[in-house]
Amino acid sequence: MKYFKVIQLVMVFVSALLFSTVIMANEWQLNAEASQLTFISIKKTHIAETHSFKQLKGSLDAQGQFSLDIDLASVDTNIAVRDERMKTYLFDIKQFSTATVSANIDLEYLDALAEGSSKQMTVDAMLNLHGETQALTLNVVVSRLVGAKLSVVSVQPVILNVGDFALLAGVEKLRELAKLPTISYAVPVSFYLTFNHI
Repeated sequence: MKYFKVIQLVMVFVSALLFSTVIMANEWQLNAEASQLTFISIKKTHIAETHSFKQLKGSLDAQGQFSLDIDLASVDTNIAVRDERMKTYLFDIKQFSTATVSANIDLEYLDALAEGSSKQMTVDAMLNLHGETQALTLNVVVSRLVGAKLSVVSVQPVILNVGDFALLAGVEKLRELAKLPTISYAVPVSFYLTFNHI
């Protein structure tokens, strides 16, 4: 009887170990160096410029919880003065240093992807930016790459309205400082994200 209980304990332990291994196998970490998030600003009605954020952190855990943190202090517009103005007057990084995108992903959908194949997905996500949270619909292509990697690419830009995130005053301050007639309130955002299996 005692021997039987020992066998049961060993089986429970092995099962738990195997289960935890499967869970760990479903976790993904953002490769920031192989990822990019860009946005476009439009001034004087017709002049468009592309900007980016240099610091991103993200993960997809074993329960399908996706999170992407965007360091707003890492904004890069290729003009140092404009970067500082955005940090101070638009994003207010002293109070709101990070923007976060979160979503729940169907892992079975990803697991069904064979290496070298791609699928288009529609993801319902939430964006927390400048103290405001809004729902987003992301149309993406997910590809399983060689070497236990995933890429997630926006099929089309996500159009953010600055008014939805209490950023109107900041945009107007930037327009005033730059002595511009207009800066668009609509901001297209695109991304290319690469995840490593962990």
